[in-house]
Amino acid sequence: MKVLLDTNVLYPTVMREVLLGVAGQGLYTPLWSARILEEWALAARKLGPGGEVQARGEIATTRANWPNAEVTWPPSLESRLWLPDPADIHVLAAAIAGSADVIVTVNAKDFPRQILAEEDLSRTDPDAFLLGFWQAQPEVVRDVCDAVLHEARRLSGDDWQMRPLMKKARLPRLGKALTG
Repeated sequence: MKVLLDTNVLYPTVMREVLLGVAGQGLYTPLWSARILEEWALAARKLGPGGEVQARGEIATTRANWPNAEVTWPPSLESRLWLPDPADIHVLAAAIAGSADVIVTVNAKDFPRQILAEEDLSRTDPDAFLLGFWQAQPEVVRDVCDAVLHEARRLSGDDWQMRPLMKKARLPRLGKALTG
């Protein structure tokens, strides 16, 4: 299954690490565009002067780890598309160009299901998407989340627990499943 990851699921870090960790286990093929990655870098400016620099380093690593994930398309593709927020048309174009099956985003209202269906696409939020994988292969998802938890503890110096970390990462149902 090919999955277009919107900017808002690549940034923040914990959500991205879980999503890409699951992809790294072969459960799906991630896709994005250069513009999506640029939006991630620009969003990281909110963290302060070093935020964008850190994001660009993470983006370089992500590109190196997933060399076939970045899709391109002719400008004519965007000109035939419509979404409620014109600023999101590039996301839909990337999904179409990459032959994605689904768009993972937290912005459901910007990607109406009927418009996506016309392009043989669907959308889901990251929590539901990952919960589905946990239900199918709990040990794989648990291993990924355990590694993310370990790294969060290492980087922050805090004694994070799984459920609060996943809740903070906007993955509350996954967090509940992992600790229930």
